[in-house]
Amino acid sequence: MEHIKLERTLVLLKPDAVDRGLVGEILHRFERVGLKMAGLKLVLAEKSHAEQHYTEDLAVRRGQHVRDMMIAMLTEGPVIALCLEGIDSVEIVRKMVGGTEPKSAVPGTIRGDYSHMSFKHSDEKKIGIYNLIHASSSASEAEQEIAVWFKEGELVDHTPTYTKKTIPV
Repeated sequence: MEHIKLERTLVLLKPDAVDRGLVGEILHRFERVGLKMAGLKLVLAEKSHAEQHYTEDLAVRRGQHVRDMMIAMLTEGPVIALCLEGIDSVEIVRKMVGGTEPKSAVPGTIRGDYSHMSFKHSDEKKIGIYNLIHASSSASEAEQEIAVWFKEGELVDHTPTYTKKTIPV
């Protein structure tokens, strides 16, 4: 019998999601699809922590001003750091989260249902785009990001009862 490899991914519920009281609703969506939590914590991110998350690579790809805005937004208030595990979890979570620009995110996605800001508005106001959530874009990025938010021993390795019956691990 072939063993299925479970993949881990990082999700951050940004300060705007926490401030709006959407944490439970968003967590419920991930649980409902069958992803399991391997780690969950509330964090007040210091600037240095946010800089570890939004690396210099972001400045190269999107510009230093974008990186600076994202760091500022991540340090505005509490963040929920969440490590989820499941089959193809990175891909599943990205699909559930929706496009980066809330205005363009498809209804039924987290951003499509709970946010509406456009890149144009954000650019005109010279503010970051409030899009509620961060999700790792690849398995390798997830591994790096999980290490930024969770220390050795903080993730829980467990097999939910329903999984034992449906997924050979």
